Amino acid sequence: MLDSFFKLTEHKTTIKTEVIAGFTTFLTMGYIIFVNPDILAQAGIDRDAAFVATCLAAAIGTLLMGLIANYPIALAPGMGVNAFFTYTVVLGQGYTWQVALGAVFISGILFLILSVLPIREWIINAIPKSQKMAIAAGIGLFLAIIALQNMSMVVDHPVTLVTLGDLTQPAVLLSMFCFLLIVTLEIRKIPGAIIISIVATTLIGVAFGITEFKGIVSSPPSLAPTFAQLDIAGAFNVGMFGIIMAFLFVHMFDTAGTLVTVANSAGLLDKKGNLPRLGRTLMADSSSMLAGSVVGTSPVTSYIESTAGVNAGGRTGLTAVVVAILFLASLFFAPLVSSIPSYATFPVLLFVATLMVKNITLIDWEDMTEYVPAVITVVVMPLSFSIADGIGFGIITYAFLKLLSGKINKSNFSVVIMAAIFISKYAFLGTH
Repeated sequence: MLDSFFKLTEHKTTIKTEVIAGFTTFLTMGYIIFVNPDILAQAGIDRDAAFVATCLAAAIGTLLMGLIANYPIALAPGMGVNAFFTYTVVLGQGYTWQVALGAVFISGILFLILSVLPIREWIINAIPKSQKMAIAAGIGLFLAIIALQNMSMVVDHPVTLVTLGDLTQPAVLLSMFCFLLIVTLEIRKIPGAIIISIVATTLIGVAFGITEFKGIVSSPPSLAPTFAQLDIAGAFNVGMFGIIMAFLFVHMFDTAGTLVTVANSAGLLDKKGNLPRLGRTLMADSSSMLAGSVVGTSPVTSYIESTAGVNAGGRTGLTAVVVAILFLASLFFAPLVSSIPSYATFPVLLFVATLMVKNITLIDWEDMTEYVPAVITVVVMPLSFSIADGIGFGIITYAFLKLLSGKINKSNFSVVIMAAIFISKYAFLGTH
């Protein structure tokens, strides 16, 4: 039955290989069940409920991808947009987390609509490559400053805005140790490097009495504090337009890049380099975003860590089903997750930031109309603490430079339209 449904023989794989690939993928991305609740808790969401929502959203999304699209791609709440959700939308602009979830739901609906329309490729390709790379790098720096703040390595200063924290504090030293351990294990290609580092750092903290150990296994916490708590009506506020668009754009670019990368690694692209079953894949992804907002978490997206499972031999949706089962099994380890301190989770955010910032090397540094807008995007995003504003200023700068230099053409005319929308938003609605 499994062979027939997932076409295992056709893809030259076996049940054993797919199961091993599923475990491999989970080990590389399982850190999200520790990190995401920490980030969402700062937005006012119950941490235990956020843990359950994270596991359920990841399980639902990954299961949909495996059963509907038959791809070895796992999904979970995305890094970057979860920070944008908490630090920009809720803490920065003062919206409630319920309204923020409403915005995630609306952007999910828009993505679902685009997924079934023939213009989906046009939308994805409308943003120039330099801006896509700049957005990824900007989100990286955005994550970096958030991570450094929560690790207490960077603190506020009345004159210089930021300065180094007290590097002699045990929690700070442990967070630095955790980050270096992650990088070292990744360099040595140790499977589950991030989870190993989180657990090792936590055990050191427990041994020295810095952290309280709360146990390992228990029944899952209640989802009631977040289930169906999204405020869709509140998200229809005109001031939420930029936020909804930011959720949508970042999700679309992230999904498109991840799908192509993972499928290419698995040899699943067709002769023209296109992804078969793209419509079903995008529908699974967008449906996951909707499900995530209902259970109570930030946008769910495809994870690039799925390439680890592909490298282990995963070729079909059975790999994704195994990952989904492991996320569901994680629900019974709530005490262990609640024992993990922030100094063992936010170094993960810093590590992910380093991976994202390297995208800046893919920008055309010979064309000033390409790299200047890219730099603006990368700089504005962390300094304004807003992915949306980083995208907006980058798009506006790109459009103006192309127009003033006479380099505008049909391929980037869509950017001019988006720039006009962002300008109108800032002119009539302000920055919030």
